[in-house]
Amino acid sequence: MTASLASRFTLRKEERICSRLQIEELFSSGRSFSLTTFPLRIVYLEGERKDGDPALQMLVSVPKRHLKRAVDRNRVKRQVREAYRKNKRQLAVLMESREGKKMSVAFLWLDGKLHPSDEIDGKVEQMLTRICERLCKY
Repeated sequence: MTASLASRFTLRKEERICSRLQIEELFSSGRSFSLTTFPLRIVYLEGERKDGDPALQMLVSVPKRHLKRAVDRNRVKRQVREAYRKNKRQLAVLMESREGKKMSVAFLWLDGKLHPSDEIDGKVEQMLTRICERLCKY
């Protein structure tokens, strides 16, 4: 993702994690970090970027154990993706400035009920800001 793309409020296919290997690395490598702001938990991992890789990729997971109905799970995923799309700019710019580094981010839903979109938007913004603060320290 180039600097000009970091300034646009889009969420392209390349910015989503689809690879099973990348998902396994994110959750089982032991190098990832997590933050929780109920009803969301975020797991993130900074790694080395190869040519053509975007600097920032994301994943949303809503377990069936928490929300039984697919309609509800899809709604939550849509809300989280939209909140991320609107608030990723700060983190995207930071990752673009770090040469050869990329960030994988996973959002996990923890609650058994639905929440308003503005609440989710605030939680996602808060967590992305906390990640930026942590990265700036190092």
